[in-house]
This record gives sequence, C-alpha cells and structure tokens, in this order.
Amino acid sequence: MASPRWIRLLAVLSCFALIGAACASDGAGEDGAAGDDVAAEAGSGDADSDPDSDSGSDSGSDEASSDDADDEDADAEADEPESTTTTAAADPTAGLTGFDAVDAFAEQFVVDNGLEGASLIVVHRDDGVIHQQQYGSFEEGRMSLIASSSKMISSGVLLVLQERGLLDIEAPISAQTDWSPGAEITPAQLVSNSSGLVGLGPDLLYSPYFCQWSPLTSLDDCSTTVLETPDDDADVVAPESEFRYGGAQWQVAGGVAESVSGQTWADLIEEIYVEPCGVDSLGYMNLAQVLTADSGAGYPSLFTGDPSSFDLSENPSIEGGAHITPADYGTLLLMHLRGGECDGGQVLSQESLDIMHADRMATLGLDAGPDTGYGMGWWVDRETGIISDGGAWGTLPWLNLEDGYGAYWVIEDENSTTGMIAEDLIGLVHVAVTGDDLTN
Repeated sequence: MASPRWIRLLAVLSCFALIGAACASDGAGEDGAAGDDVAAEAGSGDADSDPDSDSGSDSGSDEASSDDADDEDADAEADEPESTTTTAAADPTAGLTGFDAVDAFAEQFVVDNGLEGASLIVVHRDDGVIHQQQYGSFEEGRMSLIASSSKMISSGVLLVLQERGLLDIEAPISAQTDWSPGAEITPAQLVSNSSGLVGLGPDLLYSPYFCQWSPLTSLDDCSTTVLETPDDDADVVAPESEFRYGGAQWQVAGGVAESVSGQTWADLIEEIYVEPCGVDSLGYMNLAQVLTADSGAGYPSLFTGDPSSFDLSENPSIEGGAHITPADYGTLLLMHLRGGECDGGQVLSQESLDIMHADRMATLGLDAGPDTGYGMGWWVDRETGIISDGGAWGTLPWLNLEDGYGAYWVIEDENSTTGMIAEDLIGLVHVAVTGDDLTN
C-alpha cells in the first residue's frame, strides 16, 4: 500500500495533471494556488482511514459496553479467516524475485483493476534497456497520450535553445521576444511552475487563458493573449512567490521557444529529439482535439494510437500533449542517464540536465507538495532523491540518478489508479535493479 507521503503527492498530481485540476477548486485559496490545500486534504484523511490510528481506536471507547466487546470479538473471529485468505491471494510476488516479482505484481494489478493493459520499461545508464514487458492486451509498439509526462520533454527544448545561444532561461522574456506586458517573467520560471501566472487550479478552464485549449490558434497568438490580457491581473502573483502547477505558462514557454528559434514546435521536437534519438513516435497535439464532454478523468477514447488521424495544431499542448511509445520514452530516460546523449548524437549537456533535475523550489523556499520539490519538468522526492514526471492518465516515468536507472510505467486510465501502486512498483523495480530495498 502506498505511504501517506506518496498518497499526498499523487493527490496533487491527480488534481493538477490536466484533467483532474478542477477537483482542487474546493480546497484552493483565493490566490488560486491549491497544491498545498489538496495535499493537506489528502493527508487529513490518513488517520481516519487507518484502522490502527489513534483517532480510530479512541473513538467511542468510553461508551463501549461488555456486550459491545463480545460482539466485537465475535466479529473479529468471523472476519479472521476471510482476512487471512485475502492477504495470501493478494501477494502475487510470493516466492518470486527480481523482475519476475515485478511482472507478477503488475500483471495482477491489471487484472484486479479491470485494466486493458499496461507496459513497463526499465533502463540502466550502463546496460541500456534491462527490462521491458507488456501486460494484458497492450502490445509493444502501442502509442499513448502521456499528459503531464510531457513536461520533462518540453523543458528540455528550452535548455537546448539556451545551449545554442538563442535563449537565456534566467533573463526576462521581454528582453528576448517582442512581448512586453507581463513578460518580465523568465523561461525558467515558466517551466518550473513558478512564473506567478495562474496554473491549472482551481479553474481548469480559466477564461483569460482559454486559448490554451484551442487547437485552432497558434502558440504565438496564445502566448500574446496570456501575457497581455488584463483580465488575469487580480489573480497573478509575483514570480517565484508560489508554486502553481501547469496551465498556460507552458504555452508561453512553447511560444518563447518558437519565437527565439524561428521554428515551429513540431520542427523543434523533430530536430532535438526524434532525429538524434530515433523516437519516431514522439509528437504533440492540442488535447482539446481528443477530449470530450464525458471524458472526465479517464483516458481520451478518441485517441486510438494514430496521431495522423488528427490535424497538426499550431497550438499543441506543451505541458501535456505528447504521444509516444514506451520504448521511445525509455530512450529519452536513458538519454537523461547518459549525459544527454542518444545514439545519434548529443541532445543536452550534463549541465542542462543538472538544471532540469535540481530542486529549484528548494532554492526559492517553496514546496511543490509534502516532502516534494520541483525542478524543470521533474518532481523531486526530497526523501529518496527520485525524480518523476507523472501524468493524468496513469503514466509514471522516474529516474534514480544515484543508482543510474530509470523506468516508465504506462496505463491508459487515471493517475489515481497508478497512485495505488506507485510506491510498491518503484520499490520492486529498485530491488530488481540493485538487489537492495529502496529504504536502505
């Protein structure tokens, strides 16, 4: 079972990873930064939901009579055999080790939750792909929308442009583009969710930034709208004063990339990632092209793995519109582990990777969640050092930089579904790779 810390982190991800952001509206403050409130709400139920918690064991203790105690003993005796049987059946890893245990655990999870399937790929800095497995009906080359697991890919584009001398991520946008009003924020602040612009919560469809959901406009026009509209004045805060996850600040980041490079986002993705890394499945679309009124938090049924059936939008969703296969995502993780190099050439320098991976929120005195920081496209677990980039529809990429490996798990469901097994899955993979428990 996931620990309270992971439950809180996944609650933040679920509420702010594109689709479920509206769930934070009840807990958000007037300033629109709901992340801490969501995390607090997720954590506040821990004691109540834990049958062994003090609050649960003390409740009603003064009123308990001897008859109540007898009834409780009888109930406990009646329940005990069933509980024992359930526990035994619920351990698919019994007697298994290494990736056999990982696969048994994942396969049982797919069955227990009625999922169509799942996929897992594990890569190692020295050994390349060390494990790849599909579960259920998922096939090896299945292409999926990855929602917010796009963020680390998108952030890398801006770092590449900085390496080329076309962009300074720490300089105001106004000094590097034609935008002036509202453009004193920096590219680094945009892709670290600290620009002060309104994020995905508490209003997913925040009207001044509604252009982010339009596939018929362009990144340039949407960026102009976001930066120059006066309608957000009451909601914007000073840069680096709050962590505000997601939203139109990422569209602005894409607009900046196009502006300084003179290339479209699609061309940048092709040149920076697809060509040197051979990740032919990688591309972007605007999520409004696949979302319907009844999509809810579930995976968009309109996307069946063929992006060519949709028109190429000039306003792709930079924070969450990527599609890719597990093998290709694994290639990008391996690039992060190998000093930014793919088989076809250097993509990012180690210096740029270090900037992306570092906990930028810690330097600002901010938290992205309980015991959680954020870099550029990466969540940072401050206890384990693991960095991750989870997405709304159950994708979970993570890197263990210290031990030199990474993994990518994908289902096509909801982030909360993956949240049920995140800690266990990460722990099992760690044991399979290193032979040690993650807590050691």
